[in-house]
Amino acid sequence: MEALATSGRAEHPDGHVTVKHEYLQPGALARLGGMEFVARMVVEGFMTGLHRSPYQGFNVEFAEHRQYMPGDDIRHIDWRVYGKSDRHYVKKFEEETNLKAYLLVDISRSMTYGRDGMTKLDYARYLAASLSYLMLRQRDSVGVATIGAGIAEYVPPRGSPAHLRAVMDVLEQVAPEPDTKLGAALHDLSTRLVRRGLIVVLSDLLDEPDEVLRALRLLRHRKHDVVVFHIMDETELTFPFREPLVFRDVETGDTLAAQPSQLRASYLDAVQEFLERYRAGCAAHGMDYRMMSTATPFDDALFAYLSRRNG
Repeated sequence: MEALATSGRAEHPDGHVTVKHEYLQPGALARLGGMEFVARMVVEGFMTGLHRSPYQGFNVEFAEHRQYMPGDDIRHIDWRVYGKSDRHYVKKFEEETNLKAYLLVDISRSMTYGRDGMTKLDYARYLAASLSYLMLRQRDSVGVATIGAGIAEYVPPRGSPAHLRAVMDVLEQVAPEPDTKLGAALHDLSTRLVRRGLIVVLSDLLDEPDEVLRALRLLRHRKHDVVVFHIMDETELTFPFREPLVFRDVETGDTLAAQPSQLRASYLDAVQEFLERYRAGCAAHGMDYRMMSTATPFDDALFAYLSRRNG
């Protein structure tokens, strides 16, 4: 797979401001621009994920006032403030949206593995950047958390177009962590998310499956819509090695000298069992699972997923 370009420039979701960022690819955004990420569940009593018409109401948190501008809906003028100041102000809300989406990016050292210029972590960041742009464009609210030994960075969901820059900053400044506990971190996060929403997990899931699935089930129990993007390098899936090699565990640093031909059959069986365990575990509890190989361009993978989900 060819390495993607190292910089991109894209219109902000408001159509005016431009954001330059390594993980925003204009070509991919143009292709995905007509897609919508439809939430399958009813969140907080509203059908979420589709915003084709102007807002019919504001079931959101009040943040502050701003001066009235031509074109603003007069229903949102604060008449009490007008009575005191003789000036028109409208209420500015924290989020003008129905849906909160949380993008959870695994930053364990195993995610730094990759060949042909694309690591699993890079792949996750391209996906997260594209999804952030897409959901802000459809007027949803997006937050991001990076997960290692715990929750490394967390930016709460916001719905304003300017919020894209904050999300991109987190994705660009990721520092991989050793000794990760994905299951424990997901469990911790589930206790912090008060309002139900859309949870997108981007990870290679290289942790104890029982612990990870237990944490994912807790998120579903709390009525979140859960999507799992299981990101694997193509060599992890096919084990194409032929010559004697020394394999190194990127998490622990442990090494193993081996003849690949002696390991291939048992390794591939173990990988298939590993994938099936997550696939079946997610399906059993109504979670959307998608295995993604870094050999597939991220925009192709995301386009195919959204087409199937929305279909």
